Amino acid sequence: QVQLVESGGGSVQAGGSLRLSCVASGSIFNINAMGWYRQAPGKQRELVAVVTSGGSTHSADSVKGRFTISRDNAKNTVYLLMNSLQPEDTAAYYCKVDHVSSGGVRDHYWGQGTQVTVSS
Repeated sequence: QVQLVESGGGSVQAGGSLRLSCVASGSIFNINAMGWYRQAPGKQRELVAVVTSGGSTHSADSVKGRFTISRDNAKNTVYLLMNSLQPEDTAAYYCKVDHVSSGGVRDHYWGQGTQVTVSS
């Protein structure tokens, strides 16, 4: 089992910045992609950004140029730097990790979520 702990959420005014962190721990063998998703009330969960084990990144069009995803493989941690936040970025943000066990079993894990609230 892999556990994920997120931190860094909070309340900011429009134009502000936040940095989210997600630390993976437990029975870690090989972490592939790490990503951030968000879910606003009444909406489906959506991809925000993802980073592969090799460092390649992909971001949703709505956050390109404002959000930056990065990872520290030595610390099993993924970050999301969010600049120029807007009210429409308000959501619960979830970390997701794709993992492969020593036996080759692929699975994915979710964090508990951290709330980001942006006021106008």
